[in-house]
Amino acid sequence: MSNDKKNTAPLAAANAPALTSNFLRAIIDADLTAGTHDRAGLPPVITRFPPEPNGYLHIGHAKAICLNFGLARDFGGRCNLRFDDTNPAREEQEYVDTIIDSVQWLGFKLEHQGPDGPEEHVHYASDYFDQLYQMAEYLVTSGFAYVDSQSAEEMASNRGNFSQPGKNSPFRERPRAESLALLRAMKAGQFSDGAHILRAKTSADAMASPNMNLRDPALYRIRHAHHHRTGDAWCIYPMYDYTHPISDALECITHSVCTLEFQDHRPFYDWLLDTLCAGGFFKQPLPRQYEFARLNLSYVVTSKRKLRQLVDEGIVDGWDDPRMPTIVGLRRRGYTPESIQLFCERIGVTKSDGWIDMGTLEGCLREDLDPKAPRATAVLRPLRLIIDNFDENDSIACSAPVHPHFVDRGVRGFPITKELWIEADDCMEVPSKGYFRLYPPRGDQPGSKVRLRYGYVIECTSIDKDEAGNLIAVHCNYFPDSKSGTEGSANYKVKGNIHWVSAATALAAEVRLYDRLFTDPQPDAGGKDFKLALNPNAKEVVMAYLEPSMAAAQPCERFQFERHGYFVADSIDSTAGKPVFNRIVTLKDSWGK
Repeated sequence: MSNDKKNTAPLAAANAPALTSNFLRAIIDADLTAGTHDRAGLPPVITRFPPEPNGYLHIGHAKAICLNFGLARDFGGRCNLRFDDTNPAREEQEYVDTIIDSVQWLGFKLEHQGPDGPEEHVHYASDYFDQLYQMAEYLVTSGFAYVDSQSAEEMASNRGNFSQPGKNSPFRERPRAESLALLRAMKAGQFSDGAHILRAKTSADAMASPNMNLRDPALYRIRHAHHHRTGDAWCIYPMYDYTHPISDALECITHSVCTLEFQDHRPFYDWLLDTLCAGGFFKQPLPRQYEFARLNLSYVVTSKRKLRQLVDEGIVDGWDDPRMPTIVGLRRRGYTPESIQLFCERIGVTKSDGWIDMGTLEGCLREDLDPKAPRATAVLRPLRLIIDNFDENDSIACSAPVHPHFVDRGVRGFPITKELWIEADDCMEVPSKGYFRLYPPRGDQPGSKVRLRYGYVIECTSIDKDEAGNLIAVHCNYFPDSKSGTEGSANYKVKGNIHWVSAATALAAEVRLYDRLFTDPQPDAGGKDFKLALNPNAKEVVMAYLEPSMAAAQPCERFQFERHGYFVADSIDSTAGKPVFNRIVTLKDSWGK
């Protein structure tokens, strides 16, 4: 490969976030310069994202997706999506489909340009079951593996711990021919689950290794279960630590990027590939594994078990509940792919574990939505306002910009009429200090004056209360020469400016006010019961009134409801003329307050 700069510099996508240097980019740069992975007909960088199809992806997976696909994109390579489908009891096609959809929604292509045209690089560990088994037989016949017939309890007891070396299995020196015969009988279905297991021998004294992952790790186990792709063809399945490096080598992966918990697995990764390479199965250069810190996001749990518990116990409304940190949940909440990519780029890639505050993710979301989202008016907690000196048959047109910073996007129109809806907290019978919105006359003090945003200045004249003393309506008079945008409006100086919609034309809509699912920034740390930290206010449903243009809102269409935050028409429940909106995020981060 030429060392010409144009061939080694990252290739930035047109809409990708600005590139930030990190240790992985430095490694790839060095490899490109040295020609470490030069191979005829193959890209210089091939990465992979290897999810298990046993659940829905979450925000932590999004970081891994953005990293692996992003590195391949930026260095002119490709990233393989490979399903680690080696545990048939927990895997379903539903999960395969949603993972593919999530990767594509995040903005990454599964198709790459090959020498003979476009190629789709979606792979499965089950694609390699025959090859994986052939290599297992080689390891047995070469003395690098044996069939162990201990029970699971005996194996665990003899494995030792971090302060105590393990003990060799009584079957460790079983003759190779006997182990091979047992392995073939395992494959033929002659034994029940757990009767035998295939284990590696990485060295003569492996059971004394300080690295627990080298203590004769398991390679194959018996599992009589129907596989969603291979059916009942197999009743023995390879372990992840065995499958992962071999799959990488078969796919010619150059940089196998994992999270830090796999750091101690790397010696076995290297041993296995070196051993199989010496056996003629692979050629140099072999894949190399590198580790980075996983995403720890505050106010979130990402354990698959705990997320499933939230779903199974009905605490949330499914995997795509907008309170969930799953990609399908974030998508339904209204997050954009660009905001998640920006977040993943901004938090960087390191080898040190740490916590990222949820506010960082929400800040990236606001940053992305602000220039995109058209504005609209919504009254979420309605209070009736009556303009007593406004003719009940009148309707005066008002307008506002679709976006205050982009005049070319036009204006939106709505009428002002005798009766309006305003926010309930825009009126107080007895105002607190510094309150500049509506309040009625008191003694010889007149009622307050405020401007109806995009409309007229009004003066509060009285209020109506029900028998329980609750405020139910506000009465005002308006000043006909005070309309916004007219010459006379400059004569009215008021401190208050409130939102409103016409009661005659307002669109009634369900609005779901979502917030963080937990009140504790680390809800499951230190063995805590994460359910004790559930936020009782994480979802509130209100019947709101919206400006009439919102009747045309399409599912997944995002808006900024002025004053309230960013909202999206729900992808499932929202229909034309009867929208349902989810709050994506508030305008400002006020969680700490």
